[in-house]
Amino acid sequence: MDVIYWLIPSMIFVGVVLVTLLIMGVRSGQYDDLEGEGQRILFDEDEGDLPSKKNIKKPLDS
Repeated sequence: MDVIYWLIPSMIFVGVVLVTLLIMGVRSGQYDDLEGEGQRILFDEDEGDLPSKKNIKKPLDS
């Protein structure tokens, strides 16, 4: 019976902390777009981001 007196308040405290963290995450935009990043990774064309072979500097030979 003593365990219940300790367990109930501690679980209420943990629940309040978790709900607070969830609210903070929602307000910061953590859950705004769940599928966009995955789609962007799969179908992104990075060819424009790569430097062309003309612009690559060769190291100087000493």
